[in-house]
Amino acid sequence: MTRETTLTVSELFGPTLQGEGPSSGRLASFIRLSGCTLSCQWCDTPWTWDWTRFDRRAEQHRMTTASVLAWALCQPAQLIVITGGEPLLQARQLAGLVTALTGAGREVEIETSGTIAPPPDLAAEGVTFNVSPKLANSGMPAARRIREGALRALTGPGNARFKFVAASPADLDEIASLQEAYGLDPVWVMPEGTSSAAVLGGMRALAEEVIARGWNLSSRLHVLLWEDTRGR
Repeated sequence: MTRETTLTVSELFGPTLQGEGPSSGRLASFIRLSGCTLSCQWCDTPWTWDWTRFDRRAEQHRMTTASVLAWALCQPAQLIVITGGEPLLQARQLAGLVTALTGAGREVEIETSGTIAPPPDLAAEGVTFNVSPKLANSGMPAARRIREGALRALTGPGNARFKFVAASPADLDEIASLQEAYGLDPVWVMPEGTSSAAVLGGMRALAEEVIARGWNLSSRLHVLLWEDTRGR
């Protein structure tokens, strides 16, 4: 990693709690990168990509990987979550940062939509991919949100888990089809919603069917605790 390597950052925040998936509730710090391959209609971080609503100059920050690393290593959290947007748009720049973080004993989770295959040098020991393939409820055409090559690359090494945003129990058949087609396992299902009432209602609606299918149910803990507060 060289000091000249830079990342396009949306925000750095923490310590807080990982709100989603298998690591929910763990103390974590977040590196949120800017830019995305998708434009989901329910996206809860539109300031990372929607320049019709947000000021790009205010929301994007060029930072050296060295400065991002220094910030992360000053955090008390063992877990560092790299999210977006779509962080794998900057996969080559991320490789050195991730190697330095894991070399310093940190655990790293990279959150991705599963539309970009990670380069081999990014799939280092200690890195976990939280892959969230988007369903039809995102408003995106299937050809844009489901990329077979990327999903195959992510399933291969065995360090990925798959988290789907479900708007209703009707979405679960689509999840099952994707699981069967691409061998996605383990599966976590998370309700769509940016208020505690919506998240709790969604979990209650999904829980029995998720259990019946042998999957896992994720809350959105940060929303339950802090509603739609940015940086939590």
